Amino acid sequence: MSTATPPAPAGIDLDPLLQMLGFGAALALLALGWLLWRHRGAGTPQRLRALTLLTLVLTFDLVLFGAFTRLSDSGLGCPDWPGCYGSASPLGAHAEITEAQTAMPTGPVTHRKAWIEMIHRYLATGVGALMTVLMIWSALAVRRLRRSDPAAAARIAPGWAALGFVWVCLQGAFGALTVTMKLYPAIVTAHLLGGIGLLVLLAVQMQRHDPQPLQLPATLRRAAWGVLALLVLQVALGGWVSTNYAVLACQDIPTCQGRWWPPMDFESGFTLRRPLGHLPDGSVLPFEALTAIHMAHRLGAVVVLTALLAFGLALRRQPGAAGPARALLGLAALQLLTGLSNVVLDWPLLAALLHTGGAALLTTLMAALVARSHARQHRSAPRAVLDPQLIRT
Repeated sequence: MSTATPPAPAGIDLDPLLQMLGFGAALALLALGWLLWRHRGAGTPQRLRALTLLTLVLTFDLVLFGAFTRLSDSGLGCPDWPGCYGSASPLGAHAEITEAQTAMPTGPVTHRKAWIEMIHRYLATGVGALMTVLMIWSALAVRRLRRSDPAAAARIAPGWAALGFVWVCLQGAFGALTVTMKLYPAIVTAHLLGGIGLLVLLAVQMQRHDPQPLQLPATLRRAAWGVLALLVLQVALGGWVSTNYAVLACQDIPTCQGRWWPPMDFESGFTLRRPLGHLPDGSVLPFEALTAIHMAHRLGAVVVLTALLAFGLALRRQPGAAGPARALLGLAALQLLTGLSNVVLDWPLLAALLHTGGAALLTTLMAALVARSHARQHRSAPRAVLDPQLIRT
């Protein structure tokens, strides 16, 4: 029996690319077939809205499964890209995975981890295929509706769909780099932020397809932008904690290591250009750096939760905003509970997944609220903004 670690395959092997794209196309066709059957009597704008919503839901599932892939240490379950040891599925790589698992039974490559990683990639190709359909269908629909129904054509906004397509392509590139650069923390964090960003883009598109204007005072609209910015920053800090495995650097609340301000190395902790667990010179990342990463996220949580609480209470007093305000406050409470659970219960998988999902939902909801708070201005503007012929006259 071999005890040596088998050589890792080349980082990028494009041989299985067509098969991977075929998997994605098959998943997208199944979803589209169900959608068209369910909305068989609807018009094009309604179907596009349904497709946007379906893509949003599947993207959330993808983000959550990506978190599961990372938290179960399956990110290198298939150490090449886009396939697995040059195959489109772990079935074709059975011998190579068995050899790697035999050499290192608790290592990064096992049959279970390979399947988790490849399912994540299959879901990603399916979302990519749906984004492609959404972009093409939106462009064609606008051309067809521009004369017959200019208001409906204006709501479709193909530019947003095109931006989403470009975004998902960039996400694919970051996914490849995540594997080929061996879980480089800055790349993994950027990949997580990219998934959240795609949710934000789709949430804005949903508001374009189905405008639900929310009249807010100017100060509250500006506050919404501020809270959204704070959320994105906090998600980035949370991703940095997770990708550096710094969650358990502090295992007590509200202190850390029995102190209010333990020894911390912020410079090393927030050095972005370094491999996982090491500094740029190859030395091991000190524990004080992990503590600094954890404490930065903990302090950020205090700021963000305070901002969410103040914004949610102010939002609840606005006409028609009670529902979104309750959802916002409920998600904030979920984030607090799951964040505490991660620390005091030794980072259980369920709490960690809920924490990532809650962050994704909070950011998506805030983006939708920002879009809704500005939708009334667009809707109440003169119809000339919707009709190019009137603009020219």
